[in-house]
Amino acid sequence: MDTSPATPSLWIKIILGAVLSTCFYALEFWPGKAPSVPPHPHYLVFTGSGEPITPLPLAPPDLDQKKVALGRKLFNEPKLSHDNTIACASCHQLNHGGVDSRKYSLGIYGQSGNINAPTVYNSGYNFRQFWNGRAATLEQQVDGPVNNPVEMGSSWSEVISKLQKGPAYSIQFSGSYPDGITVGNIENAIATFERSLITPNSRFDKFLKGDSAALTSKEFSGYQLFKSYGCISCHQGINIGGNLYEKLGIMRPYFVENGHLTEADMGRYAITRNLEDMNVFKVPSLRNVALTAPYLHDGSAPTLEDAVKIMGKYQLGLDLTTEDISEIVAFLKTLTGEYNGNPL
Repeated sequence: MDTSPATPSLWIKIILGAVLSTCFYALEFWPGKAPSVPPHPHYLVFTGSGEPITPLPLAPPDLDQKKVALGRKLFNEPKLSHDNTIACASCHQLNHGGVDSRKYSLGIYGQSGNINAPTVYNSGYNFRQFWNGRAATLEQQVDGPVNNPVEMGSSWSEVISKLQKGPAYSIQFSGSYPDGITVGNIENAIATFERSLITPNSRFDKFLKGDSAALTSKEFSGYQLFKSYGCISCHQGINIGGNLYEKLGIMRPYFVENGHLTEADMGRYAITRNLEDMNVFKVPSLRNVALTAPYLHDGSAPTLEDAVKIMGKYQLGLDLTTEDISEIVAFLKTLTGEYNGNPL
């Protein structure tokens, strides 16, 4: 296992993140240039195209609503599992931040998985699916749990046979797909529903759009720390993550200091068998992160405070103070959005 110090390229990423943040600030408030929003009660703020984070649109992309409705029904359908007990919604509960709040989810017969279930909210903005990025699309992601013996423990032939037994699904599928109930159509319907699961209008989104009163001074300070310490180098863009891979344990050997290595801990290496991909994972989105405990791929961080402390230590090489952690967590709590116009 590679336990060497951070590579020069990583240092460049971290330093560049801090430098860019400083430059954005300087450009926004260069002498003679009026700020784009009124001053914050305690700090000058800057928003707009210069920010490394982009607000979510208020509405999901233009989707076929019949497919969304069918996908919603399938998402909640336990017939996708061998023993008719587990649905997608079992592990991705929409009333609990799109997760089940377990370290590891439970599949058929009460079997435990070996990796923490990520939220399904805003998953359409991820560049890959699963922690190790083995699925390029949401459609491909659907295939995994259905055929996994620990999760749904089924097969597509079994699932299709069940869905064809009653007229309801046949009618609904024929209304959206000329060829009816097929593997590809099931995957597409569920993926289409999942693409509708966006959570806009968080307080931080409102801040980005110019509402300088949307954040308290503590939350704003937490955002500044988030950027200046380099968190922003991995957690940026519209999904505040979900758009790149990174190694867990850049500055310190996380897996040496935190127990034995499992297959789930291997990250991308389990797919590529390239040693450079050992312990490399898709960076998770931080949207609604206050609702998705426990944290990390192994569910080892029960609270946001724990997760921030771990990230500071192993990713940034920083021993964050209690005050720093409190301010960053305050910022992270502003990332909780709304679903269908209702606060999560």
